[in-house]
Amino acid sequence: MANLEHLALLKADAVTWNEWRKKNLEIEPDLRDADLNGANLYTANLMKANLSVANLSVANLSNATLTQADLSHAILIGADLSGANLKGAFLCEANLIGTDLKGANLRDTDLGHAKLIRANLCFANLMAANLIGVDLSKANLYEAEVIGAYLYKADLYKANLSQAHLSGAYLLRANLSEADLSKADLRYTNLTGANLAGANLRGAKLEGAKLTGANLSGVDLQDTIMPE
Repeated sequence: MANLEHLALLKADAVTWNEWRKKNLEIEPDLRDADLNGANLYTANLMKANLSVANLSVANLSNATLTQADLSHAILIGADLSGANLKGAFLCEANLIGTDLKGANLRDTDLGHAKLIRANLCFANLMAANLIGVDLSKANLYEAEVIGAYLYKADLYKANLSQAHLSGAYLLRANLSEADLSKADLRYTNLTGANLAGANLRGAKLEGAKLTGANLSGVDLQDTIMPE
C-alpha cells in the first residue's frame, strides 16, 4: 500500500515532487501498488522509489530518473519511458508491452522475465542488464547497446536487432527465429542452443561467437563474418 502523502505529492506535479525530494533526500518514496495510470511524470525524480506492483500504464515517464527504483511486477503497458534513466532498477516480471523506451538507460537493470513485446528499445542502453527469460518478441532494438547482457532463454522472435551491439552477450537457448540481426555486432556472443531459424544475419559480425547446437536453418548469411 502506497504512502498517501508520497502519492499525493507525486500526483500534484513533477516540479512540486522534485522540490520535495531535494528537501528530503533521506526518504525513499513508498509508492507500492499505486494507481498512476496515465500520470504525467515527465522529468520526475523517482530514484530509489518503491513502485512494485504499481500501475503506470500509458504514463509519461520520459526523462524521469528511476535509478535503483523497484518496479518489480509493475504494469507499464504503453508507457512513455523514452530517455528515462533506469540504471540498476528492478523491473523483474514487469509488464512493459508496447512501452516506449527509446534511448533509455537500462544499464545493469533487472528485467528478468519481463514482458517487452513490441516495446521500442532503439538506441537504448541495456549493457550488462538481466534479460533472462524476457519476452522481447517483435521489439525494436535497432542500434541498442546490449553488450554483455544476459539473455538466457529470452524470446526475441521477429525482433529488430539490426545494427545492435551484442558483443559478449549471453544468448544461450534464446529464441531469435525470424529476427533481424543484419549488421549486428555478435562478436564473442554465446549462442549455444539458440534458435536462429529464418533469421537475417546479413552483414553481421560473428567472430569468436559460440554456435554449438544453434538452429541455423534458413538463415541469411550473406556477407556475414562467421567464427573460424
